[in-house]
Amino acid sequence: MNENQAKVKILLVEDDVSLQKSLAFILEREGFKVLSTQTGEEAIIIARKEKPDLILLDIVLPGIDGYKVCHILKKDPQTANVFTIMLTGKRKLEDIVLGLKEYADDYIVKPFEPQILIARIHALLRRKNKSEDDHRNTLEFDGLTITLDAYQVLVEGKKIDLTKTEFDILSLLAGKPNQVFTRSRILDHVREDNYSITERVVDYQITGIRKKLGKARKYIQTVRGVGYKFETEAAS
Repeated sequence: MNENQAKVKILLVEDDVSLQKSLAFILEREGFKVLSTQTGEEAIIIARKEKPDLILLDIVLPGIDGYKVCHILKKDPQTANVFTIMLTGKRKLEDIVLGLKEYADDYIVKPFEPQILIARIHALLRRKNKSEDDHRNTLEFDGLTITLDAYQVLVEGKKIDLTKTEFDILSLLAGKPNQVFTRSRILDHVREDNYSITERVVDYQITGIRKKLGKARKYIQTVRGVGYKFETEAAS
């Protein structure tokens, strides 16, 4: 356990009481402070009150499901920056894509090894710390401003809501304008522990980024057969 880990607060949302208790025990043994609930409605209330650093969220819940919980919390300024990992038995590609599109930062399919879960948690927390050490705080282009340490994107002065994964992809591309990044390289950047999903998910993320950026989508160019780049020369 590192010196900051004991300060990390995790909200565990799982309606299987046996699994909930087992996960809580594992997380507490690692030094995390754990808050638990079995419903999406209670998860929203607790998240707004306690401001956890990370939420472990089942999708199939009594009442509103995990997708809706994610959507509500990410739209709320009080909880918009809370990391979310979905823990679910839904393993189809379309389920994974939907989970990530609905603002989750990671997606783990049940059953899973506890060590994998702990590794994913640490990976997300490292991503949070990494942004603070970036050599440039703000990236500015015509009509587009990216503030790295605040996870903020402005298009013509209007704030754009991106997921952390979308933001990390955009900042990776914009941080090195005109450089081509393969899908594999992009996955390596946003999934620090060999996240085992298809590279097609990168395409879905890029589509989501372009849609949200509106006119600023012009910067993100597809390099056929290779990947993507942030093109400033063609956009200027």
